[in-house]
Order: sequence, then structure tokens, then C-alpha cells
Amino acid sequence: MSEEHPNVSLLQRLDLGNLDACADLFAENFVWHFFNAQLPDVQGDYVGVAGLQAFFDKLGASTGGTFAVEPVSIAPFGDELVVTCVRDTMSLGGTTLEVDAVVVWRIVNGRLA
Repeated sequence: MSEEHPNVSLLQRLDLGNLDACADLFAENFVWHFFNAQLPDVQGDYVGVAGLQAFFDKLGASTGGTFAVEPVSIAPFGDELVVTCVRDTMSLGGTTLEVDAVVVWRIVNGRLA
């Protein structure tokens, strides 16, 4: 049995529903880059934990509070990257959507960057 990669362990501590409780996981220069042509009002770069919270607040408002994330898989690549595959569900403009997405996390000095 092999040990779990430390960056995977770090990412599994992330609670998107309570970012304040896990603020210690983030580097001071953390930036969340988001692009989705179907959500142009949410696209952009969000800086710091407050920025990530603002992103999820904006996404929640755009989807009437229906946005949810279901993790599918997680894989470390080297010493800095962790790739997660997730399934996002939401209602957008009266249509319920289920979208597969990939998030690439960068971890530097034990913090999400």
C-alpha cells in the first residue's frame, strides 16, 4: 500500500463550503483563474481566499444557489500540480446542467497558489 501524495492530502482538507476555516491552505498570492463561455459574468481572475469566496458567491447568484461540485478523481503530477476531475451541477437560465470539469491546482511550499 502506498502513501497518499502530500499535495492530495492538502487538497482533501479544502472545504469549499467554509473557506475561512481552511484559509491556512492558501498562499498569500493565490489566484483562481476561471473561464467558461456559458458564464461570461463569472469569468476572470480571483485573488486570495476572499477572491475565491467572491467567485463562489457570484456563481451561486448566477445559478440561483443551485451550483454543486461532486469530486470524481484526483491525481498529483510532480511536486506542484494536482488535477481534479469534478462534476458540476447547476440550473442556469431555467435549464439544469451537469458539466464535467477539470481543475488544475498548483501547490507551492505546501500552500495552494
